Amino acid sequence: MSLRIFYHPHYSSLTLPERHRFPLAKYQALYQHLAALGYPLAEAPAASREQITRVHDADYVAAALAGTLDEGAIRRLGFPWSPMLIERTLRSVGATLAASRHALEQGCGLQISGGYHHAHRDFGSGFCLFNDLVIAARACLDEGRCEQVLIVDLDVHQGDGSAALCTGNRDIITLSLHGEHNFPHHKPASHLDFALPSGMEDDAYLETLAQALSLALRLYRPDLILYQAGVDVHQADELGYLSLSDAGVRQRDAMVFDCAISHGLPIAAVPGGGYRRDWRQLIPLHLSLFEEAKKRHG
Repeated sequence: MSLRIFYHPHYSSLTLPERHRFPLAKYQALYQHLAALGYPLAEAPAASREQITRVHDADYVAAALAGTLDEGAIRRLGFPWSPMLIERTLRSVGATLAASRHALEQGCGLQISGGYHHAHRDFGSGFCLFNDLVIAARACLDEGRCEQVLIVDLDVHQGDGSAALCTGNRDIITLSLHGEHNFPHHKPASHLDFALPSGMEDDAYLETLAQALSLALRLYRPDLILYQAGVDVHQADELGYLSLSDAGVRQRDAMVFDCAISHGLPIAAVPGGGYRRDWRQLIPLHLSLFEEAKKRHG
């Protein structure tokens, strides 16, 4: 059993408008922290057009890759289009797939980007162009590596794209704990949704998560967990309405990894969202994901 973490320098290479809310610099900082600590890092491969069009509409994919999305689509996405956006996105999607394959072979895989759960079949939204979680799940299923994937989405924002893409599926199951009053306004039904009241603190959150994981594993029989570990559940997040402490975020990550281990399930994890004007405050929160993984799979 060995841990591997996938990364690419392009994760922090986009040029964004001044004061853009997306904390682009955090990815390079995370990489530098993990490299300095001796974590096993590997370069992310690029996803293929074929893998992406197994999930997304082919015309949408073609327009996104070619830079011909209309102005409304670009506004909804929240990023200006550029060739680097495409390169970064392909590497982010490819890294989630690589982490998933590694998890199926070695127990646990992670990447430093990922969790683009607002991407729908034929449009992007909320800084998400292509849905890496669903693309990775579909590719692993298509390759015969597994038979049912459980996406555990613990970002404060509901994974509306993942929910919509997996409606009616029995091989990709979506579980979401999210802020009831947060983005997106319209929340398509996941297989299991837990809408949480604003201000929820550690104990109530962790109790709800334990019940949610138990229910998911009673109702379904996944042989792979994909974990979206957004830290925007933290009490100081500027775009989240929940109130988890530093310790609560770490306990959440530990609970998901321990659940996977206790059920003998491979797990691939991605860091997901987190929003601070001072993005450096996000780094310790994101690091807990990798530290908890290393404790169990290092």
